[in-house]
Amino acid sequence: MRFNKTWKTAYWHGRTLHRWQGSDANFYDVETREEFWVSGPHRDRRDVRYSGVQPTVDDDIRGVYAAFLDGAPLPGREHG
Repeated sequence: MRFNKTWKTAYWHGRTLHRWQGSDANFYDVETREEFWVSGPHRDRRDVRYSGVQPTVDDDIRGVYAAFLDGAPLPGREHG
């Protein structure tokens, strides 16, 4: 996932997501109006909004996520 400079638009798997303050979502797909909750990872593995749902970790980032869980900083966050 990548964001534009203002963090109001996210791009993920060919979708364009816009930030909004609505219902249980903080982003929506501009084409389909499908709602998404986008959140960063947490070392305690509570990465999801509702505890019964497991997060989706893309294959291309799985190694970075595993390293983060082991204590490494996230890329771009090495200094805070």
